[in-house]
Amino acid sequence: GVALRGYALHDGSRAAELTLQDTPATLLVGPDRGLAVLEHAVDIAIAAQAAEAVGAMDRFVALTAEYLNTRKQFGVAIASFQALRHRMADIKMQLELARSMSYFATLKLGEPAEARRRAVSQAKVQLGQAMRFVGQQCIQLHGGIGVTDEYVGSHYFKRLTLMEMQYGDSLHHLGEVSRRMQDTAGVFA
Repeated sequence: GVALRGYALHDGSRAAELTLQDTPATLLVGPDRGLAVLEHAVDIAIAAQAAEAVGAMDRFVALTAEYLNTRKQFGVAIASFQALRHRMADIKMQLELARSMSYFATLKLGEPAEARRRAVSQAKVQLGQAMRFVGQQCIQLHGGIGVTDEYVGSHYFKRLTLMEMQYGDSLHHLGEVSRRMQDTAGVFA
């Protein structure tokens, strides 16, 4: 009664479809608590994935800084160009915003469901924006090499792109944040 069909995701990681039909089971929680337990598990997964995303972005930014310090143009490292320094500053700002929201989501995991779900959605929105910005900017700073499969940076970019879509994309969570903030008139409380 158990069937598993595995497949590869865009970033090379694996996923599977699990089918249960006439399979013996053990009741873990009653029907009145099932959805709440499932939502809590998903919130924990989102918080864990947020931490993974921060780690991936952190490594991608370090890789990009290293590249900018070694790549030479006009006889000097391109890291000395003011325009590229400003882009790196913007990238690092998005990374730190994402790091803070990742901490925030993790800290709210023990809160009541309404506060926890709002915090996790807020984090998912900020992380989605940061993953897209950091990924795209780092790819741009690497130039053509940044998108080749032989270069590790492209794998960070693919992973970040996939994570933005998992457990609801940024637009889904923006809707969740909006729905949960109707009583506060947009003020984060």
